[in-house]
Amino acid sequence: MQALYVEGNGLLHRLPPGPKLAGLVAFSLAAFLVKDLLLLSGFMLLAALAYASLPLGLRAAFSRLVPLALAALFVGGVGLIFNPWQQAAQSVLRLSALMLAAAAVTAATPVPAFIDTITRWARPLERLGLVKAADIGLAVGLVIRFVPDILSRYGAIRDAHRARGIRFRPSGAIVPLIILTLRDADSIADAIDARGIRGADRRNLK
Repeated sequence: MQALYVEGNGLLHRLPPGPKLAGLVAFSLAAFLVKDLLLLSGFMLLAALAYASLPLGLRAAFSRLVPLALAALFVGGVGLIFNPWQQAAQSVLRLSALMLAAAAVTAATPVPAFIDTITRWARPLERLGLVKAADIGLAVGLVIRFVPDILSRYGAIRDAHRARGIRFRPSGAIVPLIILTLRDADSIADAIDARGIRGADRRNLK
């Protein structure tokens, strides 16, 4: 599996995972409460600066942003059809700020740190009998690990179409992408069950 994490020693990397995730939550809530376009632009600029601080090459940095840009453009296009341009702009700025901030935090935080932090935060809910903390942390970790793999499979499907001289359409990649992802998900689930990881406390794992 590829990883979204990028090695580095910047300020964002040096921050503990707990404050980073808490800051991301606070940033997201504030962005949803703000409606002023100027303030939302400031949110997006702040998130962009955080992302730019990562030790990524120019090509790698932009390649990670392509899916985010497509999602923002799609949301903006749909918004323009059904809402005034101001609301569409709000949606694009808000979504762009959130995705840039999430990309920055994800790239600066190792997956095990994500899992440990989420698991620790979920323990009060586990004591109430609502969830299993270890399962919540594992689920978050798997989602983060699957994202680059899904993008990689999408690129492989696109390249396969082009190599055969077939015109590539994104809609044509959805079915094989879902099949490949579900197949890998089943394999990972079997491996997790075979090791008895689900529902177990990570601190007791060898």
